[in-house]
Amino acid sequence: MNTISIRLPDDLLREVDCQAAELQIPRAEYLRRAVVSMNRKTRSYRQRIRLMEVSARVREESMAVNREFEEIEHDPET
Repeated sequence: MNTISIRLPDDLLREVDCQAAELQIPRAEYLRRAVVSMNRKTRSYRQRIRLMEVSARVREESMAVNREFEEIEHDPET
């Protein structure tokens, strides 16, 4: 396991310590859990954005196909 050093504002560190104490876990464990949580949220957010982009592209293609079908229905000779 690697070690890192970070600087936190005093008020944020106090909050971390209070939350860790409330959960009865060490500060480092609290911070590890916070990082894991943020990583999950970030992955989920990025996946949601990607799905929205792909969905928009599929929607555009579907609309184009629908327009082609409409043209065929109105004028089967085309």
